[in-house]
Amino acid sequence: MVELDEQLRVLVAQACEYPRGSQERQKLLTQIIRLTTNRLWKESTSYYQDALQQTWLYFCRNICEASTGQAYDPSYGSVVTWLNAYLKHRLQDFYLYQQREQVIKVPLKVLQSGSGDNSETIDPVENLAATPEAPPILENVRTWVEVDTNGELRSTCVKGRPDVNCQILILKRLPPEASWKELSAQFGLPIPTLSSFYQRQCVPRLRKFAEFEGYLEV
Repeated sequence: MVELDEQLRVLVAQACEYPRGSQERQKLLTQIIRLTTNRLWKESTSYYQDALQQTWLYFCRNICEASTGQAYDPSYGSVVTWLNAYLKHRLQDFYLYQQREQVIKVPLKVLQSGSGDNSETIDPVENLAATPEAPPILENVRTWVEVDTNGELRSTCVKGRPDVNCQILILKRLPPEASWKELSAQFGLPIPTLSSFYQRQCVPRLRKFAEFEGYLEV
């Protein structure tokens, strides 16, 4: 375990030497994710995968720079410890959200305790923490593309051009999207080639992800 923590520390240092969004950093972050996945906190709740997805988003955005939170500081603990702390907080948020939703669905808006003139009206919703904001769809899509857990997006590429793959193109086409003209100039490929590949290979995978997450009806 000590050897793995040291390996992760080295990989983090290497990843942070490259600019954010670069392929070099993405490859190293993917390697870190694969090494840490089996050591993260696990539980069989309906919202675990959502919390885990938010954790990976937090990881990608704060492992080197403080983009949406506090940047990772190795002097405070290992990468696994840092990720588990964040994951458990997100699970708690989802738990509170679920509890609040259950209360809201109760036919009676308030509960009565006691009887007669001394009865006390209790609003159970007031006793729960504020509902966490729902994760934006765009951020969830970006996390799914950046993490690419099974490597499918990176390995699906234009023939003979491993650098022009679904991961790169989807990220480029997310708002604010690069135009096909810009991408054609960047990769040195005709617009029809890029557009056709995107429609045939990238869009179906995006749709499958959207259906799985409930953004689209099957």
